[in-house]
Amino acid sequence: MTQRETKVLTAHVPLPLADKVDQMAARLERSRGWIMKQALSAWIDQEEERSRLTREALADVDAGRVIDHQAVQAWADSLSTDQPVQLPR
Repeated sequence: MTQRETKVLTAHVPLPLADKVDQMAARLERSRGWIMKQALSAWIDQEEERSRLTREALADVDAGRVIDHQAVQAWADSLSTDQPVQLPR
């Protein structure tokens, strides 16, 4: 088994959050460090996906693939009526 290189990161967190981490670790029978690695990994994945989607949306704007705001507003306003308009394209 090869040991992966690691680096210690330190963060000050509010006591209620630290207590929740400890409770979760106890409930899952895992270490506090394991909980923190899982949480940090999930957050990183979420932020990378958000960045990817933002770049994709900006590319759509640059390519002119947009929908007029007034058309979207009319569609949204119609959703609460008996005759909603078709989704703008």
